[in-house]
Amino acid sequence: MNDFQREKSIIRDFYIAMDGARADGAKNVLSGTATPDYRWRGFHPFNELNGAETVAETFWLPLKTALTAMQRRLDIFMAGNNSVEGDSEAEIWVASMGHLMGLFDKPWLGIVPTGKIAMLRYAEFHRIADDKIAETAMYFDIPHLMMQAGLNPFPPQTGAHLVQPGPMTHDGVMFAPQPPEEGRKTLAAIDYMVNDLKTWKDSKEEPLVDELRRSWNEDMIWWGPAGIGATFTIERYAEQHAGPFRAGFKDRIFNGHVAYIAEGAYGGFFGWPNLTLTPTGGFMGMPASEKPGDMRVIDMYRRDGDKLTENWIFIDLLHFWMMQGVDILGRTAKVPRT
Repeated sequence: MNDFQREKSIIRDFYIAMDGARADGAKNVLSGTATPDYRWRGFHPFNELNGAETVAETFWLPLKTALTAMQRRLDIFMAGNNSVEGDSEAEIWVASMGHLMGLFDKPWLGIVPTGKIAMLRYAEFHRIADDKIAETAMYFDIPHLMMQAGLNPFPPQTGAHLVQPGPMTHDGVMFAPQPPEEGRKTLAAIDYMVNDLKTWKDSKEEPLVDELRRSWNEDMIWWGPAGIGATFTIERYAEQHAGPFRAGFKDRIFNGHVAYIAEGAYGGFFGWPNLTLTPTGGFMGMPASEKPGDMRVIDMYRRDGDKLTENWIFIDLLHFWMMQGVDILGRTAKVPRT
């Protein structure tokens, strides 16, 4: 049975090399690690890029130029076989989550630098093939960085805005092998929650908190993206996010995931997109629309016992609202801070 140590070492070596490289050295690092047909998916405005040189010049060079002395602060690190149904079971993905921290010294995406510490919240999945990185999904919370720079890209959110911490148990960075049965338990807990969520019952049929209690521990924490925020306990999660979210959309389509793995008490997935929904008005202070919008999401979970207890969520809200005709980044980033 694969313990994923070789695949993990490839990504750990890549992190060490990329984190230690100068901005103009990112291309050499990525070219030496990625396959010739390397595919990279990221949030708006980057979207999908192909080839190590393109990814380095389009994403890494500008980011490392803007966030000087950048370092990676890992909160979760895991690997596993892709459990998405089909012929993908042989795929091995290595996933991580944390922050890229640096001194915000140069503009990035039109965001005015602060000269102070800034933390870009991120999660990513890497598919390993022939000891190379063949594919990456790297999702990052740009509105969170904008808020650190004094901008207000969205109306006041229903949850709390925080620089979000990692797992309460501090055991999410799994460099060592984990018991396979623990990963299977985590997959089962996530599967149960997702399948239960798809029913999306009317609150008149079943109170939302009762539905949530089947999948979540009472002291759950939902670490949502900037613009929505974080919530704590089932009751506040229902009040501050799950309830408003369900009320704010119609015609919900679950598109499935590209990769879905678990190791130990942790698991996660990403899609491209995961969901397609149509706004009915009110959510995030935005108006109703008849235009369906895609949500590209990475979810990372921690299980405690048989239920889920922490969830970190990355949603490409800039892309979603752009599909609604609202350019959040374009209208906000170049506005001088007061």
